[in-house]
Amino acid sequence: MAITNLAASQDPFVNWKKDSIRVFREALFFKKMMGSDENNIVQYITELKKTDTGTRAMIGLIPDLKGNGVVGDNDLEGREESMDAFWQDINVDLHRNGVVSKGKKNDRIAVFKVRSEARDRLMRWKANMVDELLILAASGISFGLKTDGGIRGGTGDALTSLDFSADVMPPSSNRHFNYNGTNLVAGDTTQIAAGFLPKYGMVVDLMAEARTRGIKPIQIGGQDHYVYLCHPKHFAQLKKDPDFRDAIISAGLRGDSNAIYTGATVTMDGLIIHVNNKVFNTRNALAGAKWGAAQNVNGTRSLLMGAQALAFADISENMEWEEQPKDYNNRYGIAISNFYGILKPQFQSAYDNDTVQDFGVMAVNSYFA
Repeated sequence: MAITNLAASQDPFVNWKKDSIRVFREALFFKKMMGSDENNIVQYITELKKTDTGTRAMIGLIPDLKGNGVVGDNDLEGREESMDAFWQDINVDLHRNGVVSKGKKNDRIAVFKVRSEARDRLMRWKANMVDELLILAASGISFGLKTDGGIRGGTGDALTSLDFSADVMPPSSNRHFNYNGTNLVAGDTTQIAAGFLPKYGMVVDLMAEARTRGIKPIQIGGQDHYVYLCHPKHFAQLKKDPDFRDAIISAGLRGDSNAIYTGATVTMDGLIIHVNNKVFNTRNALAGAKWGAAQNVNGTRSLLMGAQALAFADISENMEWEEQPKDYNNRYGIAISNFYGILKPQFQSAYDNDTVQDFGVMAVNSYFA
């Protein structure tokens, strides 16, 4: 049986693959925070490392030095400080999606038009999916939930079957807080109440905790910076606080030549504030699955992120583009696929009595009005 080559009179598939990667990157919210070295909120990993047990995707975490150093002419040799390195595996899995044209009569358009429509929709799906999974992983929320707290259903397989889904860990003990309207307290979603509204003091205290707990900032122009990621409604509450409004006016936006400032709402005292409606909240959580003592209160989990808050391993070097004829070439399918993995790194923290803590992210819960 002969199969017609749909690409015979069209651009080579490789051109569609490259263009698809461009659309994906343009749509990806975290692109501005992603880079190949440790001075990024999301470290982007494309190379495998050889180990005694095989070749794996890994991220290396090296905390800052804490020793006293050597004074004057005292000997340094033999007294050097060792750099503690923590290596973590990043599990990867194959993730695919595809579309099928309805048929020649329905399409009535050239093949390249169907391809461009499929490219745009598949790449936006991919970008949206990666953004959601990165936020869920950073927040310590199961991939079985949507970012609005609803149960993730729909077509396709459960995302909890991804090999890296089991690596999603709740916020560690000293990186998890509630803001009770006055102070940061230990994180506990059952305690969230209507009075737990964000204020300027929350931001100040959270940055102080990050520095105290050794969350490594990213360096921009020789200055330390953190990123604060929150829901638009959370940010709206912050803007109602007069102290916060005064801080915005006096701070202003600085350093907008760096990509991480793209889309930033405001920067203040080294904090870059980004707003995204995918930040986790319980707006559409089922009754009895919300927050508060009676599990009937809506809340949201904002994130303060420093260097290597997340790792994104893209092992297949972005994605593959495949086409397949169906029904005697009356219809055809277009599919994308790639191997990738997501991890919120953890390490044994000398700042926290050598307990295992999240390396580069802190979570703060507040009321979601």
